[in-house]
Amino acid sequence: MSDREALRLDFLRSSGLAEAARAPLPGDASTRRYERLTTTSGATLMLMDQAPAAESQPCDPSWTPEQRHAHGWNAVARLSAGRIEAFVAVAAHLKSLGLSAPEIIAVDAPNGLAVIEDFGDALFAKVINEGAEEAPLYRAAVEALAVLHAAPTPEVLTGAAGDWPLLTYDQTALQGGADLFVEWLPKLIPSLAFHEDAVAEWRAVWAPITAAGEAGATVMAHRDYHAENLIRLDGKTGAASVGLIDFQDAVKAHPSWDLHSLLQDARRDVSPELETLALDHYFTLRPDTDRETFMASYAGLAALNEARILGIFARLIARDAKPKYAAFMPRMWAHLNANLKAPGLEAVAAWMDRHVPEDVRR
Repeated sequence: MSDREALRLDFLRSSGLAEAARAPLPGDASTRRYERLTTTSGATLMLMDQAPAAESQPCDPSWTPEQRHAHGWNAVARLSAGRIEAFVAVAAHLKSLGLSAPEIIAVDAPNGLAVIEDFGDALFAKVINEGAEEAPLYRAAVEALAVLHAAPTPEVLTGAAGDWPLLTYDQTALQGGADLFVEWLPKLIPSLAFHEDAVAEWRAVWAPITAAGEAGATVMAHRDYHAENLIRLDGKTGAASVGLIDFQDAVKAHPSWDLHSLLQDARRDVSPELETLALDHYFTLRPDTDRETFMASYAGLAALNEARILGIFARLIARDAKPKYAAFMPRMWAHLNANLKAPGLEAVAAWMDRHVPEDVRR
């Protein structure tokens, strides 16, 4: 038996769940794992398992950009490193707003373990594939964001496992994400070569967009808000009908971030008509928002996010031998190409035209 399994067994025993049946869930691109627990009464719960030593340190709020780069990717990007205390604190904040985050049943933050409420398997992506109507689900997802965006955004979140800082998705983090594109695309596509001057220019053309993203960071962003992280909860309506998971990397960000993550999804097609309907619904719920200004940042940050995701997919394929992610890349190229036609993105589009052949960008 591994040391990690011994910790899991001790935790389940101390939580009164030693007799629960355990069924591992399929993994994702992270170092976190889940098991569905079925108790002797037939109830189900989720075991969340994230070994703290599995990732580099999360960002200390006091670190400079130089210190963040020295401490590794989680510090650069202001990711939580999967820390259980982050999940617990974000969940408490979401629940305080009437949104549906899982109840925390038991927690051992130092060892990276928690037992949480099981929201079931009705992922938006799954139920839509099975025939559920898209529009009501996306409207509810937008309503949940509107609730989150209307609330005050605390600097520190408090949960049962301790406090957690809500850091800003700042220029360092945004540019770090964009830089995954120039770092990893050439390792997947050897014909691409971004020399030093091209990389410097890449950073320069994104600078106005990252600056606007940092300046407009006013709300909590879930940060991974899409149809495979949202669960339909029967018996609830509106914003509360959206079960929220996988939110441990929440940051203070521009309010467009979660919207473009939802509506320009890497894993499934969202029609332009549904995207427009969802955005119209958001602006109806947030009538004081200047739509033109908002949409300029929406296009810029969506394009940056798509470049970031293309870099991540390239890394997953080239470094981690996970070829399934190649199937998602054409969708991301299509989103990126469309966004680069928006006003304010001319310099980024020109860089792409010079350095990335059209036959690659599809």
